[in-house]
Amino acid sequence: MSDPATARASYSVTRRLGIALTLVFAFGGIALAVAALAYGRSAAQQSFDRLLVGAASQIAEAIALRDGTVVADLPVSAFELLSLADEDRIVYAIYDRQGALVTGYDQLTLPTERQPFHNAEFKGEPIRVARVVRNFSERAYVGSVDVLVGQTLRARRQLANQITRNALIAAGFAGLAMSGLAFFAVRSALGPLRRIERNIASRAVEDLTPIDVAIPSEIESLVAALNRFMRRIDRQIGVMRTLIADASHQLRTPIAALRAQAELAQDETDPRRLQAILERIHTRSHNLSQLTDQLLNHALIIHRADSVPLERVDLRIVAMQAIEETDHALFASHTRPGLDLPEDPVWCRGDALSLKEACKNLLGNALRYGRDPVTLAVETGADDLRLVVRDAGSGIPRDHWSDAGTRYSRSSGVSPQSAGLGLAIVQAVATAHRGQLVFSHSGAMFEAALVLPQKGARQT
Repeated sequence: MSDPATARASYSVTRRLGIALTLVFAFGGIALAVAALAYGRSAAQQSFDRLLVGAASQIAEAIALRDGTVVADLPVSAFELLSLADEDRIVYAIYDRQGALVTGYDQLTLPTERQPFHNAEFKGEPIRVARVVRNFSERAYVGSVDVLVGQTLRARRQLANQITRNALIAAGFAGLAMSGLAFFAVRSALGPLRRIERNIASRAVEDLTPIDVAIPSEIESLVAALNRFMRRIDRQIGVMRTLIADASHQLRTPIAALRAQAELAQDETDPRRLQAILERIHTRSHNLSQLTDQLLNHALIIHRADSVPLERVDLRIVAMQAIEETDHALFASHTRPGLDLPEDPVWCRGDALSLKEACKNLLGNALRYGRDPVTLAVETGADDLRLVVRDAGSGIPRDHWSDAGTRYSRSSGVSPQSAGLGLAIVQAVATAHRGQLVFSHSGAMFEAALVLPQKGARQT
């Protein structure tokens, strides 16, 4: 069962996109309905206004003068088109130059302003009125005649509603089509996420290889981050596997020998032989402790490479701490190792604990297998920094330099007292800091150096 907090925090991208698209379509539909209604009203208004102007113009053309008097002979054709709107009433009025009604309905009065159209009321019902002016310039009559033709608004409203309805029906079908296309577009856009899901779900438990599926550029960074995360997990699992394998490989034999010596001591009655057995038990216990320390340190170094952030470290402090913490039992046949440090701080971005462990292992190898004098030096180059351990011994044979940092290699110092992980630990630290482990001969001295970049860097 999923964690309730996780369940509350999760959400569906598909649902969010669906809601967003629904809101877009909803607001778009409302805007379209308003626009369709406005367009329907405007189209109906213009259509019927043209009819009104046409009727008024025909009536104005039929007006004549007789002895200075305005005479109107209304043509039937002027009202034929208007009469097609059988639910509407048609009214008209003709006024002479003095504003006197020549013929028509006296309820249809002249407006105060001269404009081609205006709205009015006729017997309590709203009407639309068109006005056409005909001018005369004769001896008996000089002036204008105003022709007003009005019509109620029922047919206009019906036409506006019909236009709006038809527009909304067409828009509705278009919206359904767009919704379907949007649905398929969303599914197509989310397809790469489903491919990634199937790729991960179909894997074996131990498969942590990078995701390799076709993805759009928008989620490349997400997949890259996921691949980096999987690589880190793979390395952490590798650390555990290595620790288990090392413990199984290295600890079984000394533990069995220690148990055998303890059983011999339990049955031994001769004090001298018992003392010899106890000395062997002590030696093997000490060696077993060293083996365990190396195994745990190797696992710790690899683990810290992924989990500990880099800090600004002075390599001189690292070197001094390494000298202080190196096993003093190794100094028995050697003088205390020397330190060769510059006066100014040598700053590097790194993990102080890992670098110190690397120095301690380089020192341990030199103290075990080298000859006096043994020196730990911190050096700066043009592009790198170096932690160098020098001794007067012959060092590792040149043929073994390439694999000296490999676990349990012959040149790593495999012995009953060592797991052969000393240089492997140094190599792990070098890899974690994008550095390298190098060996060289300088005159009579053998050098083993951990070379680091100037600013330090962590492997991802």
